[in-house]
Amino acid sequence: MKKLLLLSGLLAVAVSCFSQDSYTVSTKVVKARVPATLWGLFFEDINRAADGGVYAEMVENRGFDFPKPMTAWSTWPSSHLRDGVFLVVNQAAVNAADPKYLSVNLRDRDTVGLMNSGFDEGMAFRNVPYSLTLRYRQVVPGVHVRVFLYNSRNKVIGRASMTLLQGADWVNQELKVMPTDTGTRGKLLVIFEGAGKLDVDRVSLFPSDTWKGRPGGLRADLVQKLADLKPGFLRFPGGCIVEGNQLVHRYQWKHTIGPLEGRELVQSIWADDVESRPTPDYMESFGLGFYEYFTLCEDIGAAPLPIINVGMSCQFDAAEVVPVNELEPYITDALDLVEFANGDTSTYWGKKRAELGHVAPFGMKFLGVGNENWGPQYAERLALFTDRLKAKYPDVRLVNATGYSRNIPVFTYMDSVLRARKADIIDEHFYDTPKWFMENSNRYDSYDRSGPKIFVGEYAAQSDRIGSMKNVNNLLTALSEACFMTGIERNADVVSMASYAPLFAHVTGWQWTPNLIWFDNASSFTTPNYYVQQLFSVNKGSVVVPLLASGKAVCGQDSCWASAVVDEGSHELVIKWVNMSGRPLVRSFKLDAGMSGMASVTSLSAGLSLVNSMASPDAVRPVVSAFPVKGKVIGFTAAPYSLNVIRVKINR
Repeated sequence: MKKLLLLSGLLAVAVSCFSQDSYTVSTKVVKARVPATLWGLFFEDINRAADGGVYAEMVENRGFDFPKPMTAWSTWPSSHLRDGVFLVVNQAAVNAADPKYLSVNLRDRDTVGLMNSGFDEGMAFRNVPYSLTLRYRQVVPGVHVRVFLYNSRNKVIGRASMTLLQGADWVNQELKVMPTDTGTRGKLLVIFEGAGKLDVDRVSLFPSDTWKGRPGGLRADLVQKLADLKPGFLRFPGGCIVEGNQLVHRYQWKHTIGPLEGRELVQSIWADDVESRPTPDYMESFGLGFYEYFTLCEDIGAAPLPIINVGMSCQFDAAEVVPVNELEPYITDALDLVEFANGDTSTYWGKKRAELGHVAPFGMKFLGVGNENWGPQYAERLALFTDRLKAKYPDVRLVNATGYSRNIPVFTYMDSVLRARKADIIDEHFYDTPKWFMENSNRYDSYDRSGPKIFVGEYAAQSDRIGSMKNVNNLLTALSEACFMTGIERNADVVSMASYAPLFAHVTGWQWTPNLIWFDNASSFTTPNYYVQQLFSVNKGSVVVPLLASGKAVCGQDSCWASAVVDEGSHELVIKWVNMSGRPLVRSFKLDAGMSGMASVTSLSAGLSLVNSMASPDAVRPVVSAFPVKGKVIGFTAAPYSLNVIRVKINR
């Protein structure tokens, strides 16, 4: 306990040493309007966020297209049956996007099978129907198919059979399997029996209760956690996967739409980018592709913010670039993406979108050009993209990168270049200590009000150090982020967007920590950092109003940070107040407007080192209370180490 108090004392930054017992809140003075996009989400396929995560596919390597085509598959009842019975056929010359399929050759009434172990910890089965889809063609009729679901004790808990359709063309056939029991760490067994020859291109298994019940869709529990944040935007698909560690592995949005057999699998940059946690089977199937991202944005009410590659691979790795005179395909992809999102059905890509099921345009207003890129090579390529995009789509606001850290010289270089070019939005990233986040809540107070808007595109307090495997999502990191976020909110006329990163992480399949939401194959939990994000987002308000201590913004005085907004729709004042001291603090908030009735308070407080987990998902969570108010003064006592959000009706 003494060590914890010493730590908190070192981190509680005091701008002044005096105690200020009262704050003034000028509800009738509008400092800035709060952008609808102020608090949002950053999604990257890291930590198994997509395949094996929010994308609900349960079969790993469903199309046998991994570099090692039998990854996650084993033959049944023994491995010798692979000889001459199961053959992986490489058809890359016919379809590079779908390069392999499995040929099943049965003789003399054989009974053989394939067992799939699923992602990471195996398959989790619940009391809901499951949809198995087999993509196949009959070369020589006579093969019959049965399907079994197994739990971790090798007990069959679900079974079904499939009568194959006649014909020699590729077909997709679906059957339903209803488990008789639940199970974790389970497996799927597909039995082939009879005499004949069957080509199998895909074996797929999805639960029926996906988000909005969409076949081949997303995990409902994980998407619900996103929806509960009420995000203003969703940035996708990354992150470093936009660039890839080689350009051949970069994210190409046109490869991620349409039939699954046309979505070209690539190896993820995260397969081998973290030496201490190699994940050689980390591939991107793009079952969650750009069409799905756009519909997800629509589902959760978030503005889409896609990021496109500028002809540069990840500068941490190969720093591979496309010569500027060969950028045309990259620029065309960017222009076509805007047409896909916003074009009507008379356009080529608008028609493609309609054919996928969405006739109306998505109304995309933002486009990120590059991710964590920097230097003259980025500036040169960015200029070419900007000129072409702005000439055709002047109303789409472009987000430009400044590199990966504010601590490197190229950050200053890129910032100066982008300001000279009068960029729309500058993307800044911060991974740093809790102390840094607390000390820098005033970062944007001095930014040029007439300059480019700022997107705080990635930020997270690190409990140990950036890139450390020891980082945890404890209350200390969450509260320090809350301190920083009061500064973002206070400067909403400069900062138009902000998002924590990364978003998702599998409890055993992660490469990076900390993360906002953790999950396994059956369930999930949220972190203290998640609750901080949620408390700011759902209490965003309409306009920023001054909250001052002796005429100054509250950004560290007596270990306190605070900001205030007014929700014009509900006629409520919303105060966000962080107490980073180890003692309760009493404050009076003096308003220039009257109030009466009850004030609601949502508080997040606990020991600074506490974390949530699968075993204790609610160790740290907000608590809601209420108290009566009257007149023009709110008196409130904040618990030690707490974020408090106070909402009260006002007569403004």
